[in-house]
Amino acid sequence: MHRRRRTALLLSAAIVAAPLLTACGNDAHPGAAAVVGGQRITVAQLETRVNEVREAQRAAVPDEAQYAQAIAKTGTLSRDTLHSMVLDQVLHRAAQDAGVTVTRKEIQDMRTGLEQQAGGAKALETAWLQRYGIAPERLDENLRLQLEAQKLAAVLGTDTGKADFWQALAKASKKLDIDLNPRYGTWDDAKSSRVDAKTPWVREVTATGTPETA
Repeated sequence: MHRRRRTALLLSAAIVAAPLLTACGNDAHPGAAAVVGGQRITVAQLETRVNEVREAQRAAVPDEAQYAQAIAKTGTLSRDTLHSMVLDQVLHRAAQDAGVTVTRKEIQDMRTGLEQQAGGAKALETAWLQRYGIAPERLDENLRLQLEAQKLAAVLGTDTGKADFWQALAKASKKLDIDLNPRYGTWDDAKSSRVDAKTPWVREVTATGTPETA
């Protein structure tokens, strides 16, 4: 269970606030939050994922004051969600390159075991939302990625936290030729990670209306 938690933490950000970003778009890829392997992750797709998390968090925290406190904790959900969406594709590519596959049964078996440990399906969904920022409808998808990560590490004879594992991700990241919309920063292939752009004209506006410098 410890490894599963660590892997989920690597692949997903446990963030609770959704900012509205104000900046110039990427003229080379209008409407795209990122381009990964020649395929666009649109701003609309990113907003859908962000809204899934927000709606799940809103349902889990019905008290207005508590919800407001949760929103105020951070202002980077959009960026962290995009990071996860891109990293998911990097991991999937690395797994494919290593001949790793995951079956539906493996996902279901993993979910059943986690539900038993958590105390039921709802408890597991709540735990994943609170710990890793995973909306309930994305849980199976996240478990598939965790299984891919575990199997990839096994093929490499290493662990998900070790250099060999991240080198495999860096190789896959470079192959995918990742290009982020400047408002979300840049992508570092070597670290398989999003990096904030040093552009003072990019600002985030949180749900409370308070602007933040990127």
